[in-house]
Amino acid sequence: MLAARLPSILPPLDPREMLDVSMIASLGGELKDGQLTRRRPFRAPHHSASMAALVGGGLRPKPGEMALAHHGVLFLDELPEFQPRVLEALRQPMETGETLVARANYHVTYPARFQLVAAMNPCKCGHAGEPGHRCRTGVRCAEDYQARLSGPLLDRIDMQLDVAAVRASDLSLPPAKERSADVAARVAAARSIQIERFAALGLANLRCNAQADGGSLEKIAALDKAGQSLMNDAAEAMNLSARGYHRVLRVARTIADLAGSEAILRLHLAEALSYRQRNALLRAAA
Repeated sequence: MLAARLPSILPPLDPREMLDVSMIASLGGELKDGQLTRRRPFRAPHHSASMAALVGGGLRPKPGEMALAHHGVLFLDELPEFQPRVLEALRQPMETGETLVARANYHVTYPARFQLVAAMNPCKCGHAGEPGHRCRTGVRCAEDYQARLSGPLLDRIDMQLDVAAVRASDLSLPPAKERSADVAARVAAARSIQIERFAALGLANLRCNAQADGGSLEKIAALDKAGQSLMNDAAEAMNLSARGYHRVLRVARTIADLAGSEAILRLHLAEALSYRQRNALLRAAA
């Protein structure tokens, strides 16, 4: 449900993005009555989806789910249940924003700059880490299930969080006071800040922090002495790769933008680091 609501808090597609999305939808045969939309795509393929369904292909080249999610959200539920080859095919598009379909009679590249949202149970039986529960195979249940996801793939996921199960008593709680429209306004303001910042640096081709490479990231996410000390300590303690280091900086820069802060403070950096809770469930199940 959270993943399905995400497009509602993202800014509407601008004219260029709308044209990109419409062209891909047309190639995929999913443009209804020739109508354009300003709503960002939301794609949620089943975990039985094949490589061709996700990446694209066929006798006549057609875009897959990754390309159809361009400028939008790609949601993969039950992540470990996908075929390993399909999951590993996500790695290149998450770095380059493109998918390459190579067949004997054609080579086609589709744009595929999407937000990946994935969900999974902590173990095969789905209850690892819950108080009073013990899996029938012990801690190996969670270890084996989570081992289906490779380290390089997990390293490309910026935020990794444990979400507690919803209890029956939670259903009777009053609704949240903050509406999606309120969150969308904050997101739009942060996006405007990012667009203006990149334009001032002569990087008008970049529109959000997620698109910043290492060179531009040094300009927009410079840390003060205290922040750099925290980042150095965290990188060593958490064994962050170079990719993970940059991804933490991108998240911290975005947190600061949402807070309306020009500088990245230690608070923003600490929050970004807290979102990389890899293997927290394995520790809880042990």
